[in-house]
Amino acid sequence: MQLPIKHIFFDLDHTIWDFDRNAQETLLELYEVYQLRALGLHSAQEFIDRYTENNHRLWAQYHLGQITKETLREERFRSTFLELGVKPEAVPLQFEDDYVRISPTKTNLFDGANKVLAYLQSKYQLHIISNGFKETTLTKMELSGLNPYFTQVIISEDVGVNKPNQAIFEHALQKAGAQKEESIMIGDSLEADIRGAQAFGLKAIFFNPLKISRPADVEWEIAHLEELLEHF
Repeated sequence: MQLPIKHIFFDLDHTIWDFDRNAQETLLELYEVYQLRALGLHSAQEFIDRYTENNHRLWAQYHLGQITKETLREERFRSTFLELGVKPEAVPLQFEDDYVRISPTKTNLFDGANKVLAYLQSKYQLHIISNGFKETTLTKMELSGLNPYFTQVIISEDVGVNKPNQAIFEHALQKAGAQKEESIMIGDSLEADIRGAQAFGLKAIFFNPLKISRPADVEWEIAHLEELLEHF
């Protein structure tokens, strides 16, 4: 499918940067450092799975402006520890800070990311629109070698609103010098990336590696980044 596209806007976490894989590596390390087995957490994978559920739930609330950055960071591990039976006084208070310090240094990208970005960059201007926290987003971009691919990196903390708020898409187009009809958004979040972009009037591609059932209002989806090579 050939489109009159000049600008491609990507989400970062869960779309290019493999958030869950990088989180798992970090949590496996911290499981040993903090000796969580001694706290009664006998399964590292159970801990990771419960954290992942809580983190996804809290991020969905953060996207919609229902909670603050501080609440997200305070609650995602605290809730996980308490739900798995750790007493409040035994919850390791430094765990979140160590996670935030280590996780952004991980460099796992989704399969094909570098190949696809190199190809697209030769034909289009590429940009990032991220709801991620500024300091961690910039670290991820730098250490993963992603900066050379992208012309503009728009971070919600700088703009003052999160996707799906239309103001962040308006700001991104202004920064990129782009028009709606020549732009497209690619991301994994139905609410933040896809419906947010569509409500603003942008075409959007749902990155759906888990192959969840596609809602009727989502026109275009891919399960692998290399599928983009067939369309652009």
